[in-house]
Amino acid sequence: MFRIAILILFYFTFPLIIIYLCKKWPFLKKLGSIVLAYAFGLLIGSTGIFPTGSSGYHLALQGRAAIPRPELETLISQGKAIEKDYYVNQIAQVQDMIPSIVIPLAFPLLFFSLNIKKWLRYAKRGFISVCLALLSGLIMVPAGFFVFKNSIPESWKLAGMFVGIYAGGTPNFVALKLALNVDPNLFVIVSTYDMIVGAVLILFFITIAPKLFRMILPPFQAISDTNANLDTSFAEIETDYEDYSGMFKKGRILPLLVALGLSVVIFTASFGISLLLPRIPQMVVVILSITTFAILASLIKSVNRIEKTFQLGMYLIVVFSLAVASMANLKTMFGLGMLNLILFVTWCYFGSLLLHLLLSLIFRIDADNFVITSGAFIFSTPFVPMIAGALKNKDIILTGITGGIIGYIVGNYVGIALAYFLKGF
Repeated sequence: MFRIAILILFYFTFPLIIIYLCKKWPFLKKLGSIVLAYAFGLLIGSTGIFPTGSSGYHLALQGRAAIPRPELETLISQGKAIEKDYYVNQIAQVQDMIPSIVIPLAFPLLFFSLNIKKWLRYAKRGFISVCLALLSGLIMVPAGFFVFKNSIPESWKLAGMFVGIYAGGTPNFVALKLALNVDPNLFVIVSTYDMIVGAVLILFFITIAPKLFRMILPPFQAISDTNANLDTSFAEIETDYEDYSGMFKKGRILPLLVALGLSVVIFTASFGISLLLPRIPQMVVVILSITTFAILASLIKSVNRIEKTFQLGMYLIVVFSLAVASMANLKTMFGLGMLNLILFVTWCYFGSLLLHLLLSLIFRIDADNFVITSGAFIFSTPFVPMIAGALKNKDIILTGITGGIIGYIVGNYVGIALAYFLKGF
């Protein structure tokens, strides 16, 4: 228990060190605290610091983050797992718990200071980009199926799963595994490859992608708000993102605690609403509710004017980045074989991204809306603030989250429909 407490403390304190280093060293600031958190997380997850667990334990996971203790005790008593798996499972529970808590708390904090009226002026371009992203996945994933269908097992099921995870996220991935009755061993391998390719893509999105796509696509046109006398130049937005100074000043601590308390209330209320709607996927209900309540709260002037709420939310995103990245192990990729399978995963993600880029060029979608909607589809809603942080543009967060929610809603439907359509080939 002491080691688990230390691990939790590490996840919440090490991001403070990262933020301090970014403030102290300009070259680290250019990389950004999120990039550094992700890099440190990958380093931790890939160097063998965490115990790996037995093969029986990993087989029993079947896409879950951790195993309930009674089930694990049964596995150990049957000889399918070992005693060391208790500690491995506790680490996995912490790594799963932290994102599950910090993301619902971060979303409202990120919204409180947003200018919703200004976002509505960008909504048209963002919605078009969302539609283009979905169309890209529906074209490239079936194309990958026809390329690799004879070289990977249960290819029609995998195609359905990947269009589901591309449009929605991990909840859709797991749901489609159950709906399509995917082999457990294959699911474990596919999940691992998905995590590896996803890790590479995330690093691409938060490092190279913003500058690269701004060279290719039209620039994001920031709309100034004359009533508020706002200067929305990228230079000022970048400074705003990285400026954590003064958060603990005497006059700011209490308002920030109030904002954090309001985030807790919104999270709790949203979770309660999800319990009242058991037939609707809980993730969809919670995120929709949090988004709605946070938008309404941002319209309250006393909430909207609380200073540094956005930075507090971004700190939680850095915590999330560190925790999520530490769950990946780059070494695993080289021990599983099945080159065609990882090529299929790569095709699905990079192929969809490239087609989306081509369509965005045709429809004149700006770079920031392209990146945020692509990221929302590929990585799902919780990663939107991370990508917005790399773009240094908070005006597009709501667009990304809206795209991610649309993906959550349609992911299972398009995944199952596509799988059974491809089954006939």
